[in-house]
Amino acid sequence: MNPPTHPVNAAPHPDRPPALPRATAAAATGAVLACAAAWFFSWVERQDEQACATTDGLCWTWWDWAAVPLTLTVALITLMVVYKRLDITPRLAVVMPTVLLAPLPLAAADTAAGWWAAALVGAAWAGSLALAAWDRHRIPALTASAALLLASLVALYR
Repeated sequence: MNPPTHPVNAAPHPDRPPALPRATAAAATGAVLACAAAWFFSWVERQDEQACATTDGLCWTWWDWAAVPLTLTVALITLMVVYKRLDITPRLAVVMPTVLLAPLPLAAADTAAGWWAAALVGAAWAGSLALAAWDRHRIPALTASAALLLASLVALYR
């Protein structure tokens, strides 16, 4: 009797590394990006306080207008490069929700507990959405992402 060509416990693609180490690397990238964004926004706030200290009315600086688009652009490019190196596909289907919806959980965590909470939430957010790229982990990963998003909305708007 011939053994089956693909045993039950064998990886579906033996030439590709498993999903968990790549999702962990994506989570680490998310934590670094969350810390960088929290630091950058606090730096922009300090710059605004200095620039607008002598103004009694409304005051906007160049950084006010550029902070969010600059942060989203840097995060998008960074995640595209890292996910390409990690062979996480489809990149656009994973990166776009990661970047576009990330401000909600990151803002909730930063407001509630500071930069370290934003780093943890950034890691959980990026890791869970990266893990959703694999069919086997899609439902638990999207459930975790939805729970994070719902919890952040409750924290922001309670």
